[in-house]
Amino acid sequence: MVGRPEDRLRDPALESRAQEIGRELRCMVCQNQSIEDSDADLASDLRRIVRERVAAGEDNAAVMRFVHDRYGDFVLLRPPFNPVTALLWAMPFIALGGGAAVILARRRRAAGTEPAPLTEAERRRLDELERGNGA
Repeated sequence: MVGRPEDRLRDPALESRAQEIGRELRCMVCQNQSIEDSDADLASDLRRIVRERVAAGEDNAAVMRFVHDRYGDFVLLRPPFNPVTALLWAMPFIALGGGAAVILARRRRAAGTEPAPLTEAERRRLDELERGNGA
């Protein structure tokens, strides 16, 4: 865990709960890290808020709800599925389907095309090569 040891809760069970909650919250500065893994100032502030609320006796859901209400869906590492986040959740499938469609289209196009017919000069050269190899 990132952060100063003196910021941790004295009760190991409460500290464990605070860390569990913190691993579900996104650092809005780093964006790819939880607040437990980030050393950004905002993450430090959020860790402090989480620990204060856990120490005050709030359950995990209440702490998560408080942070979510304040910062929105973006603060959650696993945002809920709703009309606003539907595109976010669907994007991997859309990208995979789009890539597969491009690959299939290129294969069909390549399989359906025949090579261009030989020009007269190419035919003469091919005949010469065949006569040279057959002799």
